[in-house]
Amino acid sequence: MNEPLVFMFSGQGSQYYHMGKELFKENTVFRQSMLEMDAIAARRIGTSIVEEIYHPAKRVSDPFDSILLSHPAIFIIEYSLYKVLADRGIYPDYVLGSSLGEFAAAAVSGVSDAENILNCILEQAILIQKSCDKGKMLAILDHPQLLKDHPQLFRDSELISINYDSHFVISGEEENIKQIMEVLKEKQILCQQLPVSYAFHSSLIDPAESVYAEFLSSISFKNPSIPMVSSLTGGCLREIDKHFFWDAVRKPMRFREAIGYLESQHTCRFIDLGPSGTLAAFVKQLIPGDSADRCYSIITPFHQELKNLNTVECFRTPERKFTR
Repeated sequence: MNEPLVFMFSGQGSQYYHMGKELFKENTVFRQSMLEMDAIAARRIGTSIVEEIYHPAKRVSDPFDSILLSHPAIFIIEYSLYKVLADRGIYPDYVLGSSLGEFAAAAVSGVSDAENILNCILEQAILIQKSCDKGKMLAILDHPQLLKDHPQLFRDSELISINYDSHFVISGEEENIKQIMEVLKEKQILCQQLPVSYAFHSSLIDPAESVYAEFLSSISFKNPSIPMVSSLTGGCLREIDKHFFWDAVRKPMRFREAIGYLESQHTCRFIDLGPSGTLAAFVKQLIPGDSADRCYSIITPFHQELKNLNTVECFRTPERKFTR
């Protein structure tokens, strides 16, 4: 396999108002997929997610952190962008999800159809909102050694991800995260609170687990038909067990290890199908040398998605046909 193509899907924290706005206005495939998924979600929650994403009174900088809307919104955006690429004859050799992005990766790889996966996302959002106390996630631009150097500061938080050598993420109760932020700013250590209202990948969401596990036990999932590399395991998944769609948002993220696995197998090219280009930015830090020439993002907060879409036309492979 010569330079296989990897589709990457990001999770909570990558969403914002008006994401994909250019595509929604100009691309029929994207808009149709968005509206189809929106209709499915609206029947369940009674609200149009598309109308919320493109609410005229909202700014890109406003926090889009209502889980009942942001959870499905991320999936709808990512899956619709996949449909655009597939319509152009661009297909993945691998899919790679991180956190909630594992759901989109599973849908693309044929684990289940998009409607079923969307219902799994909606059920998870409903249960977390009903059962769990709110919390926060904090990205810190420093070496994870900081956690060992200041154990008292981080004692009431949980390390949930090391994305590269100088970038890690913690989760915790809102007040504890606020105190950590204040100390880090005093030390002139860069950090950024993610636009989420729950502490994903931490024990704070455990109250939703048992009921969600019961929900998942009633659903059948297939094995991936496109190789699925997971940030849950840091490797390639051959089958999906009943706990996967809970563990993907509860256990620590191993995105760095997942990229390491792919690069140990091939020299890959990566397209970030998330709304913010976050994973592409991480990959550029993780792979040496020509990383800028091997990493692409399409949707970003700067609304250049039509231009960015044209840059990946070189990956057109019309001879490969997938039905999803």
